[in-house]
Amino acid sequence: MKKLQLIVLSLAVLVGVVMFVPSGDVLASAADTIQSGLAPVNNGDPALETRFKDVVNILLYIIGAIAVIMIIFGAIRYTTSGGDSSHVKAAKDTILYAVVGLVVAILAYAIVNFVVGAF
Repeated sequence: MKKLQLIVLSLAVLVGVVMFVPSGDVLASAADTIQSGLAPVNNGDPALETRFKDVVNILLYIIGAIAVIMIIFGAIRYTTSGGDSSHVKAAKDTILYAVVGLVVAILAYAIVNFVVGAF
């Protein structure tokens, strides 16, 4: 049973990685951004606000990907629980905590954008 869960979790991670890998245009744009960030400060270095928003966006992206993977993992655990009440409860808790984490991340994103926009 543990081997099956490990295989399914590995498959879910692989699918998640394939779904969230950026396209070549995004990677090229990121390379250009990195090169422009290496330029001297007075040659168009982005403001602190832009950098802060970029960091928050990256963290939200990572948290969202992890939450989706955990929801899939919880659903698989729920499906394979075989009616055992302790396994069903653990699977439901996994799904619930992943959804709560996703909601908290979205609220944090909204609060950060509000605060950065206010200043």
